[in-house]
Amino acid sequence: MANDLSPPSRQLVTVFGGSGFVGRHVVRALVKRGYRVRVAVRRPDLAGFLQPLGVVGQIHAVQANLRYPASVAAAVKGADAVVNLVGILQEGGRQTFTGVQANGARAVAQACAAAGIGRVVHVSAIGAARDSRSLYARSKAEGEAAVQAAVPDAIVLRPSIVFGPEDDFFNRFAFLARMLPILPLIGGGETKFQPVFVGDVAEAVARAVDGSVAGGRVYELGGPEVKSFRDLVGYICEVTDRKPLLVSLPFPLARIKARILEIVDMLTLGLMPDALMLTRDQVALLESDNIVSEAAVAEGRSFEALGIAPVSAEAVVPSYLWRFRKTGQFDTARAG
Repeated sequence: MANDLSPPSRQLVTVFGGSGFVGRHVVRALVKRGYRVRVAVRRPDLAGFLQPLGVVGQIHAVQANLRYPASVAAAVKGADAVVNLVGILQEGGRQTFTGVQANGARAVAQACAAAGIGRVVHVSAIGAARDSRSLYARSKAEGEAAVQAAVPDAIVLRPSIVFGPEDDFFNRFAFLARMLPILPLIGGGETKFQPVFVGDVAEAVARAVDGSVAGGRVYELGGPEVKSFRDLVGYICEVTDRKPLLVSLPFPLARIKARILEIVDMLTLGLMPDALMLTRDQVALLESDNIVSEAAVAEGRSFEALGIAPVSAEAVVPSYLWRFRKTGQFDTARAG
């Protein structure tokens, strides 16, 4: 069934992690095309909010845990295409980078290979590298390699930081700017990012599922602008009308701060608020720029090659950060 090019309404797509931030947008993009979508998640009972995105019976949530191969095999059974979006930003309990992003990706890919499913889309991240100082980035690279080994024609998508109404970047720093008088800029805020709209990432996934994207390749997805960490935090403060003091925090001091926060989080049994948490692995990630490589652009492995014109952060971010302003959606600025 993997190479079935029948109308979308006759095709079934299994989406691992379909109830997450990127997942809900991917599901929306697929159902708009007419696909039937099987959402594979650990807690199907918490995925009911996806139902209104499609017509009755078009979206079905099933239980699957990447640590249990049998559940993964059951989730891909009968599917025409499979999308894996599962990933974590921070380790906790049994949710480790290696377990989720390396071994989990391998489990999905091997289940697809065993079921004869060749249309596989794996969402990774820019910065994935076997030699990275960050375990997050190394596990992402290991997951990519496992997917490509099991399904040679699989499509790997590497987005930069993803923004949208439910994102964990712009919302997080807007919250911190509202709560704290000082915001530390790790590494002086010089790290470069290329923020990409979640809707554009979802469209890229949907086109890959359609079969209109060349397989066996790694695509890097970035928005139309490259911004430094300092520029992005400054923009967030501007949009939310907050004026915290932005202070440079060298990487050595950032690692010390992260270690202290990790100890506090451990002593409080994980009760440390996510928005306030910082890990040494996250600091390691910030030591490298998070932008589309020149090689990807030159080799036709970017949005341009996919025929997608990415949306800028400025066109979307203000529409959901207004809730962090002192006056909410009401603009109190007066014309001179």
